[in-house]
Amino acid sequence: MTTSIHDSAYSWTRLALTLAIATVANVGMWAIIVIMPAVQVEFGVGRAEASLPYTLTMVGFGIGNFVVGRAVDRWGVTPVLIVCAVGIAGGYGLAIASGSILALALAQFVVGLGTSVGFGPLIADISHWFMKRRGIAVAIVASGNYLSGAIWPILLAGILADSGWRTAYAVLAIATLVIVIPLAFALRRQVPDSAHETAESASAAKRRSSGLSPRALAWLLGLAGIGCCVAMSMPQVHIVSYCVDLGYGPAVGAEMLSLMLLGGVGSRLLSGLLADRLGGVKTLLLGSVLQAIALALYLPSDALVSLYVVSLIFGLSQGGIVPSYALIVREYMPAREAGARVGFVLMATIMGMALGGWMSGWIYDVTGSYEMAFWNGILWNGMNIAIMVWLLLQNRSRAVLQPA
Repeated sequence: MTTSIHDSAYSWTRLALTLAIATVANVGMWAIIVIMPAVQVEFGVGRAEASLPYTLTMVGFGIGNFVVGRAVDRWGVTPVLIVCAVGIAGGYGLAIASGSILALALAQFVVGLGTSVGFGPLIADISHWFMKRRGIAVAIVASGNYLSGAIWPILLAGILADSGWRTAYAVLAIATLVIVIPLAFALRRQVPDSAHETAESASAAKRRSSGLSPRALAWLLGLAGIGCCVAMSMPQVHIVSYCVDLGYGPAVGAEMLSLMLLGGVGSRLLSGLLADRLGGVKTLLLGSVLQAIALALYLPSDALVSLYVVSLIFGLSQGGIVPSYALIVREYMPAREAGARVGFVLMATIMGMALGGWMSGWIYDVTGSYEMAFWNGILWNGMNIAIMVWLLLQNRSRAVLQPA
């Protein structure tokens, strides 16, 4: 009876509810991108200033993955979801009332902080309810972030055209309260202590094989996360600008970004299935190697068709990387610390995206092209590969030394 809650019918029902929440909660991360052109025109600012609200959204999102994750460990997911839903709606309200780009940026920090509940904290929560199918469960919840970016911009397009971005934000505020809070009450059931003990015994054995304390392993995974996401950010953040430089225009770049996101959803689901057989470390290593290959394919590809193909390949290669970090945390670290540990590592990946986006732009400004930026991404990706290879070899060497 101690493991009856794992992979149960209730677990799958909870997974469906969690995905629905993630698809709504994560919209705060994408909405600012959709309204950015209108914001730039309304406030009469340059492109860099218009990007400030997005930057603060991501800062809030990154910090929130850690802070909100710790709160879930302490108080459970339902009260934290309710507080964050109110916070997201409040952030939208502040944005609606903003009269300057700085005020909007500060409001977006609040939105990003609340939105984070839809990523790392939900991933950590669902991981408690699965053992055999944890990989696919985590991948499905992580896909909510990409699904949100694919669905909501289409739903908001008409409102933006007819009534402006403030009305669109009002709709999002209401939708967040009306959808997230009732669904949060459906997740009130707590994981039994016996299930935590079962998960802890499994993770303790893995942890001993690594030879690292939970804190040391978290820092190592955080460093790896920065490396892979500096690499990941190059195409995701700069593909539109890259297409403009090549003369194809921003619309083509946006289509390539959509291809990446759709490919990322498929990649996350496939990686989840693989992780249930291979484990988190091997799955992450495979995704990271494929991402490096995809980045290298961008170097000789400047024709339109080849760029579409490579963008799809890139999406299919990298989507499963970030969820694999959450799986490694759950495989190696104490179950009761899942929210904080998963949140910390995912915060590192988000900061890697922010650093890589800026770094690629700086390299472009210095060199006048994106070629060295792609090479920079490949080198950072190599650091992530090296860490995963080391962890895999460490586990194998210690397993050999264990007495029969």
